[in-house]
Amino acid sequence: MNLFTGKRTRSVLRALVVAAAATALASPATSATAAPAAIPPGLSCHTGKHAVDEYTGYALCRNNGSQTQTFWVHLVCGWAPDVDGNRVTLRPGESGQSTAHCGKIGTGIGEIHVRP
Repeated sequence: MNLFTGKRTRSVLRALVVAAAATALASPATSATAAPAAIPPGLSCHTGKHAVDEYTGYALCRNNGSQTQTFWVHLVCGWAPDVDGNRVTLRPGESGQSTAHCGKIGTGIGEIHVRP
């Protein structure tokens, strides 16, 4: 007799599937519009998703301070591993952009942060 053919086994499997689905639906969803982490002092930044590819995120920053600063974008990618973008160094008054790309296996960008 096959392990999965008995009525009791099917009932247990069905209960496990229902419980897993209920847990997944009860979990809070994250949104790319979630508030980004605090932007490092001296930088003014705009973050967002690429207009054509919603798995690509960016941070466009301007150094309003008096010292050189380095920053990068950090993407929280749902089921795929989180990723960091290229490091960008800006002198006072300069602007630059860091981009990163979430893996397609995931659910897309959940949050976008700027890291010093």
